[in-house]
Amino acid sequence: MQINVNEFAKQCGVTPAEVLSVLAEYGLEVVNGSFEADDDTRDLLKEHLATSESGGDTITMAPGRTPRDIASALGVADKEVQMALIKKFKAMVTLTTTLPDDLTEKVCAEFGKTVKWADPAASKPKASAKPAGAVTGAIKRPPVVTILGHVDHGKTSLLDYIRKTTVVSGEHGGITQHIGAYQVDLPEGVITFLDTPGHAAFTAMRARGAQVTDIAILVVAADDGIMPQTQEAISHVKNAEVPIIVAINKIDKPSANVDKVLQALPNYELVPESYGGDIICVPVSAHTGEGVPHLLEMILLQADIMELKADPKGTFQGVVIEAQLEKGRGPVATVLVEEGTLKIGDVVVVGRTYGKIKAMSDFAGNKVTTAGPSQPVEILGLNDVPGAGERVEYAADEREAREVAGKREDAERAKLQTGPKKKMSLRDLRKHLESSDVKDLNLIIKADVQGSVEAVRGLVEKIENDEVKVRILHSGVGTITESDILLASTANAICVGFNVKPENKAKSEAERQKVEIRTYTIIYELIEDIEAAVKGMLEPKFEEEYHGTVEIRAVFKLTKAGKVAGSHVTDGKVLRNDKVRVTRGTELVFEGTIESLRNVKQDVREMFAGQDCGLRFNGWDDFKEGDVVEAYDMVQID
Repeated sequence: MQINVNEFAKQCGVTPAEVLSVLAEYGLEVVNGSFEADDDTRDLLKEHLATSESGGDTITMAPGRTPRDIASALGVADKEVQMALIKKFKAMVTLTTTLPDDLTEKVCAEFGKTVKWADPAASKPKASAKPAGAVTGAIKRPPVVTILGHVDHGKTSLLDYIRKTTVVSGEHGGITQHIGAYQVDLPEGVITFLDTPGHAAFTAMRARGAQVTDIAILVVAADDGIMPQTQEAISHVKNAEVPIIVAINKIDKPSANVDKVLQALPNYELVPESYGGDIICVPVSAHTGEGVPHLLEMILLQADIMELKADPKGTFQGVVIEAQLEKGRGPVATVLVEEGTLKIGDVVVVGRTYGKIKAMSDFAGNKVTTAGPSQPVEILGLNDVPGAGERVEYAADEREAREVAGKREDAERAKLQTGPKKKMSLRDLRKHLESSDVKDLNLIIKADVQGSVEAVRGLVEKIENDEVKVRILHSGVGTITESDILLASTANAICVGFNVKPENKAKSEAERQKVEIRTYTIIYELIEDIEAAVKGMLEPKFEEEYHGTVEIRAVFKLTKAGKVAGSHVTDGKVLRNDKVRVTRGTELVFEGTIESLRNVKQDVREMFAGQDCGLRFNGWDDFKEGDVVEAYDMVQID
């Protein structure tokens, strides 16, 4: 029988994540939110869930997990696991990268969980618990590629050439242009191209937590070289931490200079393979097609190195590439399948929208009934238009989908009512860091001329120290643009302008995204502000300051005050609220603080060597005659 994971979790009084962990241990696969098991197996699973440690600090997982698998098992957002991997373990990985098992254990420990590795072969209850003929495990999937670059450098022309020569469309007719994604088929494999995201949309999607791109193609014109939008694109792709392949376009032009582009790339930390680096650079002509087959081969080679895999039989996961409201069709969304299989009739939740899929079509406009990993499809049936980058999740039925979407809408409304998101500002960085492990100050720098850009960069980079790293995500000449704000929002950065102002659209976007813009006309004021911010980010350092030594010579039992230590200051001084260590012989018997300090019947602030006093300690009165009290304080040092 088919058993819904969510319903089974409710019956057992556990969370769906705990059910998934136990299913993994028994080698039972989940397809579209359900698993197959007979009555005996179901009872065995219930017994296991009732007695296992899965609900505590232990989670069960099969080896070879991805960040997305880990997030699902932990019950946290994908982005939280990915950020922990990047910041704690310096592991630059995508959500679908298979992690070493020891790294999986470490990242789970960051979330307070211990991993128990499943042994499906040893623990599987019976063969009938698994559907006959089912295929389990991840298989190779097509890479998802986005093309970025400066305007007029030939991005669209390159896509058009690939589309006309390699898209499998002979029997399908024309290509639907509005779907925003399509696939090319080569003898070596299939490639999925995202057609619409320029670097602004690319970053806007990432701001929603959508890491849909596996490889980024940076298009640079051989006759123009690195231009401002090229620099922006480089910054956006680096921030996304995906591999870059450089396509040097327009090599058919007489003024083309491929070497000039290759020599300029290292200035942006992109070292070509021909210069001993790891960046693949392919000269191409979108006009004649020269080099395009080699570019496609390099994409597939990079994909092989990345070992991109997904499980068509796994739990469905997808993301919205773009969406719009079309007359006569209603809300239409282009969805990229990341895991599992999407089918007509499935009920899905997309952010605050939901619906039952009524129709699906592929990139060529043909009706399809199913879509597997890395396949882009256009879907109909949602109740409203979702946003780009929204996660598409499977739901058991429309009632559940409606409830989930409704709760999200209520949560969003409540969030708006509680006040605006606090801005990340230089003044507030210290408060932000008290509740965060972040030790990076991310900046985007814009200036009036290239000389100013280099001067500001040079001075800012000298501010770095061992505890706080100043990261310049992007720098360039010109006004602060809307694209700069989107990048700053995604990376929690601050936009700094020197002798430039933000565009009107940038101001509006900054207000909406709660991104701080700081502008300066004097370079040293700029540097002083950043130095102050870095200093504010440093963890305060303290050292112990010795005050004095006190000997307890008598113990008095008072009716109201309890026990008081009659003491004599033998060295230095003792202050009210001092920290203390109490030793009895060579044994440390108490470490804490002074609650009260008295001289005869008067409360006093301090007592000095040679004076007698009465002491009481916070939360401790087991002192005895002869105990020695060392008084000290912790003082902050620069």
